Amino acid sequence: MTQNTSRAIHIAQHGGPEQLQLVQVSVGEPGPGEIRIRHKAVGLNFIDVYQRSGLYPMQLPVQLGMEASGVVEAVGEGVTHLKVGDRAAYASQPPGSYCELRVMPAKCVCKLPDAISFDTGAAMMLKGLTAQYLLKRTQPQGGLQPGDFVLFHAAAGGVGLIACQWAKAMGLRLIGTAGSDAKCALALANGAEFAINYAAEDFAARVKEITGGKGVKVVYDSVGKDTWDKSLDCLSPLGLMASFGNASGPVAPFAPGILGPKGSIYVTRQTLFTHIATRENTQSMADDLFDIVVSGKVKIHIDQRFPLEQVQEAHKALEARQTTGCTILTL
Repeated sequence: MTQNTSRAIHIAQHGGPEQLQLVQVSVGEPGPGEIRIRHKAVGLNFIDVYQRSGLYPMQLPVQLGMEASGVVEAVGEGVTHLKVGDRAAYASQPPGSYCELRVMPAKCVCKLPDAISFDTGAAMMLKGLTAQYLLKRTQPQGGLQPGDFVLFHAAAGGVGLIACQWAKAMGLRLIGTAGSDAKCALALANGAEFAINYAAEDFAARVKEITGGKGVKVVYDSVGKDTWDKSLDCLSPLGLMASFGNASGPVAPFAPGILGPKGSIYVTRQTLFTHIATRENTQSMADDLFDIVVSGKVKIHIDQRFPLEQVQEAHKALEARQTTGCTILTL
């Protein structure tokens, strides 16, 4: 294989995992503000499923993938924070990380500390930066203080396990939900103070019981349709409903008038890419993430590894909710 050819995963049309096709692509030189990076590992995320299925429509054909780690091979004009040979990791638009080699914008690529492995770097950027902006930048009125209750859905997933640990380090009392007793046990083992199996019990009633009827200051919800209505009922007055995903399907339209009687609550729909729109924000959020991972207070759990060519199987496992923690594609 010549230096500038790469195996990559493309989709030519939206649909199921069978649309993920292994192809050979040519990779050129980086232009101004770009780098060429040779990947060591690639992260898998639910947003990849949304883009593949068409829930988030893409200009087709497209190369999928939002995060990876690797070594910088070439640097374009104007890039000053990276140099050839640097270990690096990123979560970034546009998609394209499902490959061995790519040219991409440099602004969201960060130097990876030597203390963090390539596998960990690939697994943690999108999920870790998501946990960072949720817990640190998406806060209710008056902020979050040690001792405050928060509710985090899908607490045994990639973002969830990071958030459980990080919330504990912040002194927050995190109530996690998950779809099985085993996943609840995993959330508890990673710092959740309480875990609710929403398949077996009414999570809204249980949250009210745990909080003595007061509710939580904020709900972090990546599940969407299935948890939305009851999540609103878990909030204390002036609480914040922070939606950041649609694993069970998009939330149905709702009348803003319902928010008043429920306690004048706030609703927001967040995306990581708003938060990492500038080089400065990306670096400051990544520094916060790197620090807490290097400190050992947050451990990144890579529970599934698939070779790049088995990406269809990886997507099937993710959609069937058979995964815990993080999943990476190996090269």
